[in-house]
Amino acid sequence: MIIMENRRKPVLVVSTGAGISAESGITTFRDAGGLWENYPVMQVASADGFARDPALIHKFYNDRRKQLVKAFPNAAHKAIADLEKSYDVYVITQNVDDLHERAGSSNVLHLHGELMKIRSIRNPEYTETLDIDHLETTPATRGRNGDLMRPHIVFFQEPVPNIEKAVDLVQKADVFVVIGTSLVVYPAAGLIQCVRPGVPIYYIDPNPASTAGVPNVTMIKATATEGMKMLETILKN
Repeated sequence: MIIMENRRKPVLVVSTGAGISAESGITTFRDAGGLWENYPVMQVASADGFARDPALIHKFYNDRRKQLVKAFPNAAHKAIADLEKSYDVYVITQNVDDLHERAGSSNVLHLHGELMKIRSIRNPEYTETLDIDHLETTPATRGRNGDLMRPHIVFFQEPVPNIEKAVDLVQKADVFVVIGTSLVVYPAAGLIQCVRPGVPIYYIDPNPASTAGVPNVTMIKATATEGMKMLETILKN
């Protein structure tokens, strides 16, 4: 009798930021002096901004959705999805787009919300996914449950509901990869501190931030697409 050994795939956790989506043409404010589509970030991405001018917030995210549906996953998104052949891959993203899902990634955790969803103002647990043919909302938009709805975005000044799930995933990682993030937006930036001792960390970014004090970090100074090519070669060896 031959007994087949049931070996699990190693767990690879990828934390992605604006840099990976920028290569798909998604506008970011990271390199624009704190502006996003010429708006001050706190005007269109904060709880105060939403309370002050909800109509502007709805219009702003309507425009972002129209931009998103014209964008496509790039080679880096697809390379991450392809790693599922050899690894148990989990993506933790700060991005609100759905490019990881469209590239084929099976396990995606969004820290800062999802652009293609709206949620109840009264009950944040209630969300709805927008149809591609009906992308626009207003302050008067109601969900199927009758509640007034808002963009499903975690604004500045609001807690990050999925951060505990993210920490749990990072602590299970056998390999941890950071792509396209400046490591300045917390609490997401602190995930690199949660990696278990001895676990290799790969940080892909053309302008990587300092990781002083974090052991086992291999810097890959490259764009997301080029860096993923390099990482694939490293992981195969």
